[in-house]
Amino acid sequence: MVTEACKKNHIIVNGQVAKASREVFPSDKITFRKDQITHIISVLDIPDNRVGAKLVDIYRKDETPAESFAHLELLKLSKEHYRKTGTGRPTKKDRRDLDDLEFKTDDDETN
Repeated sequence: MVTEACKKNHIIVNGQVAKASREVFPSDKITFRKDQITHIISVLDIPDNRVGAKLVDIYRKDETPAESFAHLELLKLSKEHYRKTGTGRPTKKDRRDLDDLEFKTDDDETN
């Protein structure tokens, strides 16, 4: 996944586009875009061995501005404002309910 992002020039290390084989050193800044947010990560140290996902935060610092996350929340709210869930094309269940409603009204009128 990261290799593909490097091939598409989506990963930037210290202001330069990074290749997948690039080594990362302490004090490097890694910039990438994910979920409409430009994340900035600083490398604090390089572990000697592989570490688990819970320990990765010891070796990096997230410097992404808080305004970016607030902006993402505003985008989500604005999308909900223009199109509410359930409006638009009816689902299969909605069509069945409509069909049941039509049959009930036809039977009621004949009796």
